[in-house]
Amino acid sequence: MSNLKTVYNDVVKSELIKTFNYSSAMQVPKLEKIVINMGVGDAVFNSKVLDDAVEELMQLSGQRPVVTKAKKSIANFKLREQMPIGAKVTLRGERMYLFLEKLIQIALPRVRDFRGVSGNAFDGRGNYTLGLREQIVFPEINIDKVKKVRGMDIVIVTTAQTDEEAKKLLSLFGMPFKK
Repeated sequence: MSNLKTVYNDVVKSELIKTFNYSSAMQVPKLEKIVINMGVGDAVFNSKVLDDAVEELMQLSGQRPVVTKAKKSIANFKLREQMPIGAKVTLRGERMYLFLEKLIQIALPRVRDFRGVSGNAFDGRGNYTLGLREQIVFPEINIDKVKKVRGMDIVIVTTAQTDEEAKKLLSLFGMPFKK
């Protein structure tokens, strides 16, 4: 069982109940899922680039990513509808907690000039979005095999009703927000 799941059950729940005065244990916000998305614009010209992105996402998450396709054609980008242009993976349950733990404790501290993540990236409904500029901050990615340094978006979806509750939940997990 993941460390963070234990931390959630033992510490985070009771702390959130104290802070927000919930009447029921079911009101306590929890993590729902984590979606990792990698947009690969180069895939328009070279489809092998997408295979690399899929492979890297698979190493990070431990499960097979879905290839995302263009919703509409954009002539300026030489993009046609239904062209594969990215990959995403949705983590739930055990894998979600393991990934979050890896993100907070290993990957974020390895980011260059890291001073904490922005506290303003909440969407108003308790979900947090985080962008990473390079995939090589994760220990599973072998730097020698990386052909191109690529960024990714990580969306942490919670059951929190407000941004305040979600921020408290994530900071109790150890998310390093800027002071």
